[in-house]
Amino acid sequence: MGGLSIWHWLIVLVIVVLVFGTKRLGNVGKDLGEAVKGFKKGMQDDDEKKPSAQLPDESRRDNTTASQRDDEHTPR
Repeated sequence: MGGLSIWHWLIVLVIVVLVFGTKRLGNVGKDLGEAVKGFKKGMQDDDEKKPSAQLPDESRRDNTTASQRDDEHTPR
């Protein structure tokens, strides 16, 4: 009694097609597919940019300490 059979889903599908039409459903499917492709491409771009954009913590500390040393030795 709790589950929906394949016949229930087919009836729902027929009603949705009658209400929205095949052209509109095709456009929705196409837009959804393009959105998924764009999302995947964005995730790949982030993965490719990640290693070059991040610096190790030690190099950040070295740059900071080097600039601090320069400030300490600069005459005022």
